Amino acid sequence: MVISAVAFSGMVDALLYPILISAIGIPVSLLTLLMIKVNSEEQVGPALKKMLIISSALMAVVMLFVTKAMLPDTFEIGGQAYTDLGVYFCFLAGLIAGLAVGLMTEYYTSHDYGPVREVAKSCETGSATNIIFGLALGYQSAVGPYLAIGLAIYIPWMLAGMYGVAIASLGMLGTLVIALTIDAYGPVSDNAGGIAEMAGMPEHVRKRTDVLDAAGNTTAAIGKGFAIGAAILTSLALFAAFLTRADLLLKEQHGPDFDLLGSINLLDPLVYTGLFIGAVLPAYFSAMTMKSVGSAAYKMIEEVRRQFRTIPGLMEGKAEADYEQCVAISTQAALKEMIAPGILIMGTPLITGFLFGIQAVAGVLAGSLVAGGVIAISSSNSGGAWDNAKKYIEAGNLGGKGTDTHKAAVVGDTVGDPLKDTSGPSLNILIKLSAILSLVFVPFFVQYGGLLIK
Repeated sequence: MVISAVAFSGMVDALLYPILISAIGIPVSLLTLLMIKVNSEEQVGPALKKMLIISSALMAVVMLFVTKAMLPDTFEIGGQAYTDLGVYFCFLAGLIAGLAVGLMTEYYTSHDYGPVREVAKSCETGSATNIIFGLALGYQSAVGPYLAIGLAIYIPWMLAGMYGVAIASLGMLGTLVIALTIDAYGPVSDNAGGIAEMAGMPEHVRKRTDVLDAAGNTTAAIGKGFAIGAAILTSLALFAAFLTRADLLLKEQHGPDFDLLGSINLLDPLVYTGLFIGAVLPAYFSAMTMKSVGSAAYKMIEEVRRQFRTIPGLMEGKAEADYEQCVAISTQAALKEMIAPGILIMGTPLITGFLFGIQAVAGVLAGSLVAGGVIAISSSNSGGAWDNAKKYIEAGNLGGKGTDTHKAAVVGDTVGDPLKDTSGPSLNILIKLSAILSLVFVPFFVQYGGLLIK
């Protein structure tokens, strides 16, 4: 919207175009839901994938007419002429990139394909090889999505500049309703399986919930992949808005000849140092969140052991456990342990801008954006692969439940849970919130920033 305000001042239709992309995605996604039917639990996973593909195809058709209707045939941004069809192809690039990220995530996290089965096979030689193969899968799985996201940045940039990249990020979110449906399905099916097991339901019920849960693990990974890809493109658009707004304010201070974008150079020590600081932020943030999960798990295990020791008959199933205390440990840790990571996210760009100026903040944002995406994708996909490798073995493959192979898979699943459920998804917040805060505090940076270099 910041870039639109510069390009389309007084043109209400063009200003509303970015909002319409998200708005039109809602009825398109609801129409897609009506087109898909499921008759058995085995059809759930393929049906969710079909929803993603169909909704993307419908959005591609509908947005062509919306773009032609809302945008002028040609327009200028920063002295460069662009066309409405060019903007449409920017949207299409983001939409296709989002679909590609989702499909590649499914390939690396579903036990219907080779990568997860390879991880499951590695469990035959123990937990160590399982961890090695799972980590390797996660790193490898980041390559394809990053290439897709890179193309979704380069092509829109060539067609419509930074405005095109912003539209591409909205294109990736064009099927947001479907993405949220796919993402929400995972924890619902997971909890259904847990309830079936705790309630002592028949074995055939648990088998059905296991099928649903395995599909849910994959769909949750697809949702996380969408979220990460959209976070990267959205943050890049926010980064551009940050520089655009700062440039306008600095021109007011130093005259129309001042060029902020021209002053940001990779060989500038402030920018280069900022890149290094930004690149290490996701790693440090992930370390903090992983340790938080480990600390909470340690307290939970100690509480469970205490209850087994002190509550007579609990081990034999004749007494009831103190569930309230366990829930309290989880909720208190969830709130308390996020204080330090939150301060890290909010404090880094603010302190950097105040002490070293806008160029240093630009380096920090770029570094955290590039490094954070890789860590987020690899963490989420490794965790999802470990989880589904365990499900693959529990389905009766490679010896089934109770074997040493299954025990090794359980270790991998335990390691993967904080990766896919905590560190990976939370990096989206680091990437986006840093850019949003920087954009909001641009006037402060312009007026008071660079305290140590003035």
